[in-house]
Amino acid sequence: MKKRFSFSVKNYLLRHLQVLLFSLGRLWRQPFSSLMTTAVIGIALALPAGLFVLLQNVNHVSAEWDDASQISLFLEQDLSEKQIQQLQNKIKSWPNVGEVSYQTATQSLDEFRALSGLGSLLDSLPDNPLPAVMTLFPAEEKVSDEAIQALLAELSALPEVAQAQLDMAWLQRLRSINELLERGISLLGLLLSLSVLLVIGNTIRLAILNRQSEIKVMKLVGATDRFIRRPFLYTGFWYGFIGGLFAWSILLLVLSLLSQPVHNLASLYGSEFNLQWFTGLLLLYLPLAGIFLGIVGAWIAVGRHLHAIEPN
Repeated sequence: MKKRFSFSVKNYLLRHLQVLLFSLGRLWRQPFSSLMTTAVIGIALALPAGLFVLLQNVNHVSAEWDDASQISLFLEQDLSEKQIQQLQNKIKSWPNVGEVSYQTATQSLDEFRALSGLGSLLDSLPDNPLPAVMTLFPAEEKVSDEAIQALLAELSALPEVAQAQLDMAWLQRLRSINELLERGISLLGLLLSLSVLLVIGNTIRLAILNRQSEIKVMKLVGATDRFIRRPFLYTGFWYGFIGGLFAWSILLLVLSLLSQPVHNLASLYGSEFNLQWFTGLLLLYLPLAGIFLGIVGAWIAVGRHLHAIEPN
C-alpha cells in the first residue's frame, strides 16, 4: 500500500513536470508573441518596483539626519546676560526639553561675518542687528508632530523670546511626502498588478480559442476540466516568472546607469551616499509576484472560457 502511494505521488509529480516543460515549449515555439507579452508584464512590474527602490533610498538618506527636531529661539535685543541665564535655566528645567545651547549676539555676528564674507559692510553698522540665539532639542529623539508644535507654542509665548523657529520642519514635511508616496506607490502597484492580470488573462483566452477544437476532442475522450486547465495555468506561471525576471533585469540596468551620477551628486555635498539597489530582495519578490499574478490571471481566464467550450 505504501509502495503504491509512493508510486502515485511520483507519477503525479512527473505528470506536472511534463506539463510544465510542455507549456514552456509552446512559448518557445512562439518567440515573438511570448517576448511581447513578457515584456509588457516586466515593464508593469518594474515601474512600481523602481519607485519602491527610489523611496527606500530617500528614506535611507532622511534616516541619516538627526531625528530630533531642533528649535531655535531668537531672543529680544534688550535682555541682559542675567535674564538670558535665568531663561536658559528655566527652559532646561522643563521635562520635555533636553539639551540647550546658547550663542551670544556677538558670536552670531562673527559667524555671519565668516560665512557671508561681508566683514567690511558689517563693521560699518552702528549696532549689531543679530539677536542672541538659544538652541534646544526635545528630551526624546522620536517626538510626535503634536508634541513639537505644543512645545513650539509654549516657547513662543515666553516674553524673552522674539521668535521661535522649528529648524527641522522641512524634514517632517519630507517624511510626510514620503508617506504620501508610499501610499501612491501601493495604489500604482495594485493598478499595474490588475493590468498584468488583464494581459495574462487575455493571452490565455486567445490560447484557449486557438485550441478550441483540441479541447473539444479532449472532452470527448473523457478529459476533466482540471486536466485541461493544467497547461494553461503553467503557461501563466511561465509568463509571470519570465516577466518578473525581465522586470528585475530592467531595474538592474536602470540602477547601474544611475548609480555613478547619484554618487557624484552626493559627493558634491560632502556625502558618501551610494544608491541602494535591493537587487537580492527584488530578485526574490519580482518573480514571485509575477508567478502569483500569472497563475491567478490564467485561472480566471480558464474558468471563464473553458466551460463555454463543449463538444457537440
